[in-house]
Amino acid sequence: MSTWTSHSKSLPALALALLIALAPALAEAKMGGGASSGSRGTRTFSAPPATTTAPRPAAPMERSIAPQPAPQPSPAASPRPAAAPAASPLGGSFGRGLLGGLAGGLLGAGLFGLLSGNGLMGGLGGLASIIGLLVQIAIIAVLARLAFQWFANRRFAGAMGGAGGGSRPGAFAFTGGGTGFGGGAPQHPKSEPLNLRPEDFTAFERVLADAQSAYSQEDIGRLHDLAMPEMVSYFSDDIRANAREGVINRISDVKLLQGDLSEAWREGSDDYATVAMRFSLIDLFIDRATGKIVSGDAAQPTQSTEVWTFRRPAGEGPQAWKLSAIQQTA
Repeated sequence: MSTWTSHSKSLPALALALLIALAPALAEAKMGGGASSGSRGTRTFSAPPATTTAPRPAAPMERSIAPQPAPQPSPAASPRPAAAPAASPLGGSFGRGLLGGLAGGLLGAGLFGLLSGNGLMGGLGGLASIIGLLVQIAIIAVLARLAFQWFANRRFAGAMGGAGGGSRPGAFAFTGGGTGFGGGAPQHPKSEPLNLRPEDFTAFERVLADAQSAYSQEDIGRLHDLAMPEMVSYFSDDIRANAREGVINRISDVKLLQGDLSEAWREGSDDYATVAMRFSLIDLFIDRATGKIVSGDAAQPTQSTEVWTFRRPAGEGPQAWKLSAIQQTA
């Protein structure tokens, strides 16, 4: 960085080495230090659904008090599959189903009548018997195929429903009003989808700006009003680390550019909402002793896209939302 370069000639070699070592850390001049931190209930270690704002998967949690999920046991050896049913002479594998019962009986009766001289239609001659037999075979084949397709479609629809099929939760632009519905209930049996209101998204935008301001001012008391204790502990660690390095992270002019809902759900006695947000801000590192800019541009806003999760007691109003996790995007 140019600021470090202009002073490097007058610094001892050891001090210069320390500055070089600190440079990568100072480059992450953002709230949370550019790490993915916090908890999302039972979904902490599950990637939130992609959105228009954050189309790529969010980074996994690096810091969290949530317990790691237990490893899944390897599946037991599956039993030997049963033998496939015999193929029908008309195509398809129907076994002892429709063609094995009704069709088999009719075909058997028709062939017996034809061979015995009585004819399929009970008294008709050879040609009429053959035509009647062919007509019945054609009708039975059509009915059987229609029945097979109907049952197959029902099984396919049921499988899609059980696998959580359907559309992804609709994206919500914070500045456009509307509601959002959370998804993922089939994959998370301990939770249920949550319906959000426009006031909730207004609260998310407010916390985005207020939390950045409190972090910039190193106001731990204010951060407790805006974030869960776990997140406040991480912010406090980052602030103390900055103090040891002799800098302070100054953040200003935070503006939400785009935001949408990833998922929202109720889990036990808490509500959760995960949203993707793209915002601009002035993000600087300031030398604590001199007040000079160490890194960043005071005149040029930067942009960042992050996935934030908010948490509140179940059923509380929009003012109860607090920041519960921040995840970086690829």
